[in-house]
Amino acid sequence: MTTDELIHAIQSLNAEDAFRPRLDPQQWRTFTQYLTRHEIRSGELLLKQGEQDRTLYFLGQGSLQVYATGGTTNKIAILRPGAMCGEPGLFADGERTASVEAMTASVVWALRLPRFEELCARVPVIALEVLRAAGSVMALRMRGNIARQTPIT
Repeated sequence: MTTDELIHAIQSLNAEDAFRPRLDPQQWRTFTQYLTRHEIRSGELLLKQGEQDRTLYFLGQGSLQVYATGGTTNKIAILRPGAMCGEPGLFADGERTASVEAMTASVVWALRLPRFEELCARVPVIALEVLRAAGSVMALRMRGNIARQTPIT
């Protein structure tokens, strides 16, 4: 999977909480240079509830399920290509509030905090737009989780 295919997946995702930065094609190419590609197997955990991590992920291929445990397992969402997860880690230190597991073999692209900080220093206009769009996703998900009375991911 190429970064162009990832960009297409992100831009094509038809979901209320889709990541929608206002980037032109050159800015998209610049942004994706800061991402790292990872392949994960079906059943493998991408994020584990309770762990600390400051990485944001974009799903390029496959499907992921989001769930939280606290006595019982609470399934929160199924993510499709183009979706993002782990966005709270971009904003603050803290424990993951949910786990994310691959339902199928998947390709994810990671934006780790040191690379995001590098993006902030080198191309602040792109970093600010990524932050705005990720914040929008987080706010929409938080509102939805409050309405459903489920944990915030």
